[in-house]
Amino acid sequence: MRLKLGMVGGGEGAFIGGVHRIASRLDDRYELVAGALSSDASRAISSARALGIADERAYTDFEEMARAERARPDGIDVVAIVTPNYMHFPVARAFLEAGIHVICDKPVTTSLDDALALKELVKTSGAYFALTHNYTGYPMVRQARDLVHQGKVGKIRVVQAEYVQDWLADKAEDTDNKQARWRTDPKQSGPAGCLGDIGTHAFNLAQFIAGSRATEVAADLTTFVPGRRLDDNVHVMLRFDDGARGMLWSSQVAPGNENALSVRIYGDKGGLEWHQETPNELWFTPLGEPTQRLTRGGPGSTETANRGTRIPPGHPEGYLEGFATLYSNIADAIQARQGGNTPEAALVPGIDDGIEGMRWVEAVIRSSENNSAWEKLQS
Repeated sequence: MRLKLGMVGGGEGAFIGGVHRIASRLDDRYELVAGALSSDASRAISSARALGIADERAYTDFEEMARAERARPDGIDVVAIVTPNYMHFPVARAFLEAGIHVICDKPVTTSLDDALALKELVKTSGAYFALTHNYTGYPMVRQARDLVHQGKVGKIRVVQAEYVQDWLADKAEDTDNKQARWRTDPKQSGPAGCLGDIGTHAFNLAQFIAGSRATEVAADLTTFVPGRRLDDNVHVMLRFDDGARGMLWSSQVAPGNENALSVRIYGDKGGLEWHQETPNELWFTPLGEPTQRLTRGGPGSTETANRGTRIPPGHPEGYLEGFATLYSNIADAIQARQGGNTPEAALVPGIDDGIEGMRWVEAVIRSSENNSAWEKLQS
């Protein structure tokens, strides 16, 4: 049976809402039945009608939606939050208080205090909370994680992550580019620009694969485009709890880079390298041996990786499929709860991952403001 899905944000002119809707449909696990799709009332109604949502379930206010859907015998099972960052906390709070499961786009909130408050709401509500760090759904990312956990690369020594783009290399926020406008506005994006938008993805992915947890950072945030109010380039050195050392570069002002997310992990027995723009390949080099090109669904694929694979090797899978894998994992967890069962330990990021991300963001900002001094992540 499909889960009944609601959505807040993601109306006409939005990008990420459409991605979430495609991901929810790809494995036929959800049906979109309700939404508060825009802060503009007329756009909210027209967006809902365009998606086939009945008028009585096309809301102009998310709090009204949470109350109404809770009261309906056929109310939504779960809501997807695809708003600008500053709305993540109030929207999640409203639906958690209504006992409705939540799928939230990243970053979880715009402050650590709000993230910690949200965790308490998750506990008291008993609802399921998922955070869509979608790159964790890629099969070869999960295979890389498996290889680390199997000891194939040995004790981790070095973790390097990059997420580099060029779409904000000029002042795109002064044009009609809606995505650029809100992402560079501290009132909507929070205190982190590039750092919160894509730096959090690189940080989450590095920890997801390596299994290490960052404890200290030394960082340099830069705003290169004149007049921009938030950072557009990030350099961070990292120290991890297992003794590993790391570097992270995130930029939205690097011409020639479209969506260059990559992670490299080096241990005392071997190394791993994965690039998002060629997502069906993973490069594995056992120490002293030739480099191996591992492919999605190919020889040596792990069970975890295969569970996120839909089509035969050689047929590319990527961004939308990775998102869809998370949505299917989330559906499994919610339906297990509905059946009175404990969900299987899933690979879906949750509230704790969101809190770690906000601890990292705030430590990076403190370090940069303190002339790149080492700063501990708050425990």
